[in-house]
Amino acid sequence: MKHRATHVLAPTGRLRVGLYPGSPASFLDAKRELPERGLGFELGRAFAAFLDVQFEPVLFQTNGEILSAVRQELLDLVLVNATPVRAQYLALAEPVLFTDQTYLVGPNCVVRDIGQIDGVGVRIGVSAGSTSETTLPGLLTQATVVATQGLDQVVDLMREGKLDAFATNKTILSELADRIPGAVILEGAWGTERIALGIPKSREAVLDVLREFSQAAQASGLVEQAIRRAGMRGARL
Repeated sequence: MKHRATHVLAPTGRLRVGLYPGSPASFLDAKRELPERGLGFELGRAFAAFLDVQFEPVLFQTNGEILSAVRQELLDLVLVNATPVRAQYLALAEPVLFTDQTYLVGPNCVVRDIGQIDGVGVRIGVSAGSTSETTLPGLLTQATVVATQGLDQVVDLMREGKLDAFATNKTILSELADRIPGAVILEGAWGTERIALGIPKSREAVLDVLREFSQAAQASGLVEQAIRRAGMRGARL
């Protein structure tokens, strides 16, 4: 089944995997003695080997750009938060991990309780095209939601005091907190992400092959090892 499905899963002869830099759940550049890593990067590379095709990582600045590309079938594999909306255009395997969603508040923000984040004048950043961008406007009545283009921009805006907080999952927030002195991750959560591998919906007939790989990656310890190598915090299997 695997070999018969390969031309469907990787029609160009390469497995094009959508990734965005700065997230341990997606892709981290090589650093000192550490090689390129990230859960999406490692699972994509392993799935390419599983299919016996070339691995082609494709980098984007935001998760929204990745989702747009996979909807156009310019990508073959993504690792995403498995929401009902995304299930309309992605065929998804079972989640490989879970992570809560909360807020990182900047050094100039006085809020230290998640129950106080929804205040007049509070500017909360979200990644363009993300679950946060679509969900938070329905949860917040006073704070302003601001779409951002990449994690480097988030760091700059928070350091400059142009954003009071940033909303996403705890694994990304932990990375951002390391780069912004005085920033604090708020306790509690406004949601939970279910992180899963997905392929374009038109290829759903061969989803069993992706599920087989995903289950094997968990059973073999690959997922847990990739999480550890990427230094992911705030995730649970």
